[in-house]
Amino acid sequence: MVYRRRFLGTALRSLAVGATALAGLQAAYAQPSYTVPLEQLQEAVAQKFPRSVPVQGLLDLTLQAPRLRLLPEVNRIGALMAVDAAGAALRRSHAGSFDVEFALRYEPSDRTLRAHQIKLGRLDFPTLKPAVNELINAYGPVLAAQSLGEVTLHQLRPQDTAVFDGMGLQPGPITVTAKGLTVAFVNKQP
Repeated sequence: MVYRRRFLGTALRSLAVGATALAGLQAAYAQPSYTVPLEQLQEAVAQKFPRSVPVQGLLDLTLQAPRLRLLPEVNRIGALMAVDAAGAALRRSHAGSFDVEFALRYEPSDRTLRAHQIKLGRLDFPTLKPAVNELINAYGPVLAAQSLGEVTLHQLRPQDTAVFDGMGLQPGPITVTAKGLTVAFVNKQP
């Protein structure tokens, strides 16, 4: 009985040491990455708004800074935006909102992370007549592309990537996590 306990204790210690070593090896071979927190993304986007978007000479939409939300389950970012509609076709200004979601891409020419593949939810103006709401929604995808297409969410500084550059790595896949964005670094392509 005493021998059995000693044997089990030794076996369990060996398993623990092996598991620790395996975890260390996995960390050593993990893909290097750079993380951008949601707060930093929100600050960068806020600097690009408000924005004005004309709609065929009928009205102007003024878009306020979006409130970003992370959608890790679909590897995208969502944005809820307040918007004001005013112009010749309307008698007064109308407040509304719209919701979009988008993927991200890396632009090597200026080291930026940009919105792309934008999917528009519905534009909603509670004080507008339904027919006018439908007209605005008909232009919705174009409006979303004009207002958010290729919006820069973050710019990597040279010092952010210097170590990776020296190792022959470049930014690769961008993953949306519960805390922000993770940019993986991969081998540079010749």
